[in-house]
Amino acid sequence: MNLGDALAWLDRHQNLERILADARLQAPEPERMRRLAHVIGDPQASQPVIHLTGTNGKTSAARALSQLLISKGLNVGTFISPHLQRLNERIMVGLQPISDIDLAEVLSDLAGLEDLLGDQMRPTWFELLTAAAFRYFADRPVDVAVVEVGMGGRWDATNIADGTVSIVTNVALDHTELLGPTREHIAREKAGIVKPGTTLVLGETDPELYDIFAEERPEALWLAGRDFAVESAELAEGGRSLDLRTPEGHYDEVYLPLHGRHQADNFVAALAGAEAFFGKPLEPALVVKAAAAVTSPGRLEVVQKSPLVVLDGAKNVAGAESSAIAVNDELAGGRSRVMVVGMLGGKSAVEMLTALDVGKSRLVVTCPPPSPRAQPAEEVAEAARSLGCRAIATGSVAEALEVALAEAEPDELVLVTGSLYVVGAARTVLLGEPGLEPTSRPT
Repeated sequence: MNLGDALAWLDRHQNLERILADARLQAPEPERMRRLAHVIGDPQASQPVIHLTGTNGKTSAARALSQLLISKGLNVGTFISPHLQRLNERIMVGLQPISDIDLAEVLSDLAGLEDLLGDQMRPTWFELLTAAAFRYFADRPVDVAVVEVGMGGRWDATNIADGTVSIVTNVALDHTELLGPTREHIAREKAGIVKPGTTLVLGETDPELYDIFAEERPEALWLAGRDFAVESAELAEGGRSLDLRTPEGHYDEVYLPLHGRHQADNFVAALAGAEAFFGKPLEPALVVKAAAAVTSPGRLEVVQKSPLVVLDGAKNVAGAESSAIAVNDELAGGRSRVMVVGMLGGKSAVEMLTALDVGKSRLVVTCPPPSPRAQPAEEVAEAARSLGCRAIATGSVAEALEVALAEAEPDELVLVTGSLYVVGAARTVLLGEPGLEPTSRPT
């Protein structure tokens, strides 16, 4: 199959990322994913795996960890979700997305084998993509795979892999319709990626959740604040200068070119994970080099200077609060603000807008994310008005950007946020498709 045919075949399978929260879902079934993996040769066992989960920050941590491992000379496979602009972004080797040709080939191979599973074992969209990633990594081959869960952990398709190291960035309320109504429920789902006898790097700092993770019997449990920590995170041009401590090392004046104090927490968790993988500290010069190369598209990403346009995929209240702190401390600089917001259904628009500090915006332009799960733009606009803001509802991300950029003065800040779907669409409008000539460039 060519890529178009392969993607059409993939899209004929149930996709929990697109289905409505109140729809009847195909129950998680680990045996289905294990059967699929067995049919293609159990590629998840072909290389060691470092497994990551967390409510927020796991993609940034996965990218940072991959960069650290690459800097040690390893050939690194990275599996992340969701993507921003192209599906290829989810499957990377050396942090370079899989090519269209290779993606079409690995999906075609899976399509040819699907009948062997039988009708009762028909895999989901994400299960097929996970299998494609593991198969691609095994075929390269890679030295290590950095694998981010799709949702939760215990029942996630990626959990067929036995991670030698597990990283949990944090635990907050999100996807409660699927993972459970409390942080304790969500922690238990995330703890499911921890295999007995391995090392767990736990970025969550609530001691009331520690026992949930300890019950999974990791050989070593490294706790944020006790075993690894950000000792200093000073503002620097375009990011932060960090002093970091891990169980075996200390790293000073590490420049991380990402905005937001929370990115320091993500990076030190990744650094501890790399240290756990190697069983020894990393060379300080290597850490400095790797940190300076870290990128995390769509996470407080500056894509234009006049007006200042910032993209941030904050998708839940905890993420929105971190985003607001970073914007206030690092990016706003006294600027007046215009906000472009779209969010998925199931989110409280009032809670999200409050967390985003919407009261500092002189205008809120709302839009539906490009997803069947989109919350109507007018509902989000009404929520903004109820908080005392002027709001305009639009029909698409492109239209919202057009309105916002027409309204914004050159010295103002335009913040695009509320969903990674919105950020991905905005990135395409402002920068073009990855690998193609941008339709507009930052000034």
